[in-house]
Amino acid sequence: MTKKKKNSPLENYKKLSIQVSLNGLSFCIVDTIANNLSQFERLTFESEVSPYELKKRLVMFFNQHELTNQIFSEVVVVHKNTLFSFVPTPLFNKDELANYLKFNVKILANDHVDYDEIPNYDLVNVYIPFVNINNYIFELFGEFVFKHNATVMVETLLNAHGYNSEPICYVYLCDNQMEITVISSKQLLFYNSFVYTTKEDYLYYLLFTMEQLKLDTEIIKLRLFGDIEMEDEYYNATYEYIKHLSIFIPPHDLFSEELAVEKVDFNILNAL
Repeated sequence: MTKKKKNSPLENYKKLSIQVSLNGLSFCIVDTIANNLSQFERLTFESEVSPYELKKRLVMFFNQHELTNQIFSEVVVVHKNTLFSFVPTPLFNKDELANYLKFNVKILANDHVDYDEIPNYDLVNVYIPFVNINNYIFELFGEFVFKHNATVMVETLLNAHGYNSEPICYVYLCDNQMEITVISSKQLLFYNSFVYTTKEDYLYYLLFTMEQLKLDTEIIKLRLFGDIEMEDEYYNATYEYIKHLSIFIPPHDLFSEELAVEKVDFNILNAL
């Protein structure tokens, strides 16, 4: 297994991006010649599954969509979970990976800890990937790239944010997991991910985060994206507390309003 891209023949023009979580699966295939999204599929589980069950479902998911006999120029796997911690680069030591997680995450003896670097912003994301998923992907496709979803989210939003000195809060909702990112002047002020099951859970995590960061709900600009639309119950509930509210369409060569409506996962597109 490696984090380096596989060297492939020039005729292989399709890229595969996969996201795996205990709440669901998704993938997209990008045609690099036509520069379009040739396929997108998503599966949401009724309840959270174990890593063992996750692999079984991924095997069935791949077989259902006939991915196992295809060749890709690049394969990227995005691991989506809450087992991560961001570390400033000056404080990072690759020999201390478990120590960055042990106060927030229950680490088992056989857990493999890995990390992603975001060099332009002096950040390192330390996390626990699904090793059984990585092994399965390697058996199918050979060498591939893997990342944590928080890495993709934070780096993409930082790149797109601009130099607005006022903080902006981004909230991404997908498969009962919400990711809150607060950015000001190209700097990450806050990122965290929460699993929610009700509207009340969602509002609690959002408003508590703003309270802890001392963000004024009358002033802060909030941008929602993912599994949310204007005037749905989550949007309306949010608007009761935060007035500067809008639906965010992430900038991407392939990400359009049409794809946003189809609920194409943010992370799998931006991981490529």
